[in-house]
Amino acid sequence: MERDGNCSIAGDKSHPDALIDGEDSILSSTMFLDHVGEVTLTFSSDGLSWKLVDPLVNDNSICLGIKRSSKVPTEINLADIYSVEFIDYGLIYLSNLSHATKNLLGIDEPNLYRFTVHGVLRKEPKTSPWVLATYTFGHNDLQTCKTWVNQLNASLNLEVGRPRNLLVFVHPRSGKGSGCITWEAVAPIFSRAKVKTKLIVTERAGHAFDVMSSITNKELSSYDGVVAVGGDGFFNEILNGFLSPRLKAPVPLTPSDFVHLARDSHGSLVHDVNETVEEDPDKSEEDFPLITSSNQIGSISNSDAGDKDPEFASLNEQFRFGIIPAGSTDAIVMCTTGYRDPITSALHIVLGKRVHLDVAQVIRWKTTPRSEVEPCVRYAASFAGYGFYGDVISESEKYRWMGPKRYDYAGTMVFLSHRSYEAEVAYLEVDSNETNLTPKGSRQSSLIREKRSPNNSERYICRVNCRVCMPSQATPGISCPTPSLCTENAKWKSSKGRFLSVGAAVISCRNEKAPDGLVADAHLSDGFLHLILIKDCPHASYLWHLTQLTLKGGNPFNFKFVEHHKTPAFTFTSSGKESLWNLDGELFQAHQLSAQVFRGLVSLFASGPEA
Repeated sequence: MERDGNCSIAGDKSHPDALIDGEDSILSSTMFLDHVGEVTLTFSSDGLSWKLVDPLVNDNSICLGIKRSSKVPTEINLADIYSVEFIDYGLIYLSNLSHATKNLLGIDEPNLYRFTVHGVLRKEPKTSPWVLATYTFGHNDLQTCKTWVNQLNASLNLEVGRPRNLLVFVHPRSGKGSGCITWEAVAPIFSRAKVKTKLIVTERAGHAFDVMSSITNKELSSYDGVVAVGGDGFFNEILNGFLSPRLKAPVPLTPSDFVHLARDSHGSLVHDVNETVEEDPDKSEEDFPLITSSNQIGSISNSDAGDKDPEFASLNEQFRFGIIPAGSTDAIVMCTTGYRDPITSALHIVLGKRVHLDVAQVIRWKTTPRSEVEPCVRYAASFAGYGFYGDVISESEKYRWMGPKRYDYAGTMVFLSHRSYEAEVAYLEVDSNETNLTPKGSRQSSLIREKRSPNNSERYICRVNCRVCMPSQATPGISCPTPSLCTENAKWKSSKGRFLSVGAAVISCRNEKAPDGLVADAHLSDGFLHLILIKDCPHASYLWHLTQLTLKGGNPFNFKFVEHHKTPAFTFTSSGKESLWNLDGELFQAHQLSAQVFRGLVSLFASGPEA
């Protein structure tokens, strides 16, 4: 192979071939790929691909004439590229061969004009996190490199849904106090992708809530979304700050004998605006990001569900939330991206991924048995739990000095105490045809059957491009969760007795200790809650139930003392003096409450778990 003094290929064109519209290829040039060698680089509507010009010289997967399997990528989809930048003049390494081998083969490494393509490398198996990929190409002609950079950036600008301006909240004390370190690790990704970020490092409990609830819709609409660098509780704080002052939601459905609501002359639920709760300055923001006060009471009304605030609807349609995991559990990130990995989450954000997420509205009607009816609204994106779940959060407060390990210790102490509580739970009965939204013939990655209920229809695990969660079947926003059930004739069922725990999972709640989560077949956006009632039982039986949660493929519902109901709404009334709930990892005291789920109410920068 002959090269001239400038290391260009003899007979090669100095400028890339520009092909007319309608052709598969847009650009094609002979380039040098760093650490690989001389390649023919082609850009088409699908992305970039390259092929070695002389494999015998450049391909180090060939040794003594024997072809070894090569793991070097030869293409990258446009959807996986987040940045292309020109990096001026410099050295290009032609291969990974040793210096002696290069001298033997007469390989000279040239100085060329270079540009770098930044993207995502998705390794096999699909359970592996996303990896940053960098490909540096070189050419001896400056204009050729600039043409490639301009063309690629022009194509990236046409990619729909990629953010350009984000509001970022960093929780400095999240998890092991690594919030700021985590952000510093992923910030260069946003910078390379030319995403502007306004950074707010929270200074106290409720700081993010106050900012989100007080910012005007006009200012908020200047951002493409909000990113939380922290755990599930921190995201819950931001979500409540966004929804509480803006969402005008209908009152949840309740049984006719549930509670006598207090209303003002306009039909809205009454709340004492003078109610305040003192803030403990020593509490960690990770533990209590929400401060109960009159300013945090969401707007609820008895108007028709279709009467939406047009300004909120418009804002919510284009707005997305992102989570960079830095918490103790990070269940929401695990369920929406499949990995508890900051790099993977950051790449989902800059690439503009989108998935709809159900949100549960929880209304506390009474704090204690003797208190007045004073509705207080909270929103949860993953889980609401009572009994064991609330006790663990309460007990862990005594051991905050232990960090995230306090939850393991508190969980053990609560398990050993084996407390049960008298309560009544009512739930809206759902026809099996309503819960099985996936066509029987559709192909999904996996499915499971509930052994306790052989008559139940097949249910599918939520994955990327899940048909159950597709927007075409869901109607994101403020709507009745399951319209056919939201009538005056809706049928309620109740369960009364002593419970070790009452849980309502919005999503599967996968985490490192529960690989399938609390409910393996829960979906991100199907408009249903999974109500899990654990009746009082022997200590050993409860331990076996908890053990099933830690097993991949376990069946935690295959017990007589466990009830599992798929429902869009439920109510709860305690028979005790006090009642502590766990909402997305945060304490919430409620003697009497009702809950409903809004299908696909918000959107996240995510695509769903791949495996």
